[in-house]
Amino acid sequence: MLEVFSSLFVGMAIAGVAAVLIGMADIRPAFKFAAFVTAGLWTMMMIVIAALGGFAPGTTGPVPAVALAIVFLLTVGMLAWLGSPAFRRAFRSVPLSGLVGIHAFRVIGISFVILHTAGLLSNPFASYAGWGDLITAVAAIALAFAVAGGSLPRKSLIAWNIFGALDLLVALTLGILSAPGTPFRVFTEFPGITIMGALPWVVAPTILVPVFLLTHLEIAARMRGEASAQAVTTPMKDTRPKAA
Repeated sequence: MLEVFSSLFVGMAIAGVAAVLIGMADIRPAFKFAAFVTAGLWTMMMIVIAALGGFAPGTTGPVPAVALAIVFLLTVGMLAWLGSPAFRRAFRSVPLSGLVGIHAFRVIGISFVILHTAGLLSNPFASYAGWGDLITAVAAIALAFAVAGGSLPRKSLIAWNIFGALDLLVALTLGILSAPGTPFRVFTEFPGITIMGALPWVVAPTILVPVFLLTHLEIAARMRGEASAQAVTTPMKDTRPKAA
């Protein structure tokens, strides 16, 4: 039952994230179509590889195959964000409320806690990733509504953005240190995190995690831009002594 629910929710999450990041971007229809096709092909490739056992422990030597997929997609996204002004403009055209709101899909983290309770996923990864994602998701809903309503809770948004990004980075680190079949495994509690390389859960780290990290980067850039703009537009006080 959990597998069926997770499959449906993961599918909804991917569709929702794509609808916001691609559908709401101010780009030409042809580019949107190409972006949707590319996202679909990557998703299908991850599903096929997982179905064929390509993410099983040891398939790519000492480095987990899931980690390789994450690093690849994140690297491509970072290079595009840093090196392509057109990509940054497209990303920048997505409403801030949308960038924050898609993190509501991180409620899927509750399934990690359930998997641990069922004896299918080990700590510390299960609890940290599960509760961290859940907290991020709940806060994202409130912040997205606030931003969409015209207010910008700047300090809260910055704090949430830092927490959400660190949650993903620490979860990735714990996952790598818990991966069976690697020489650098530290956390050896049975059964490990092997299930994260199986369908449908493998879609979360290989697709959603890199995308969420990129949105955290974009949100941070916008917050920094907002601060710079305010510093430029705020009139400086005249501290010169007045003539007697």
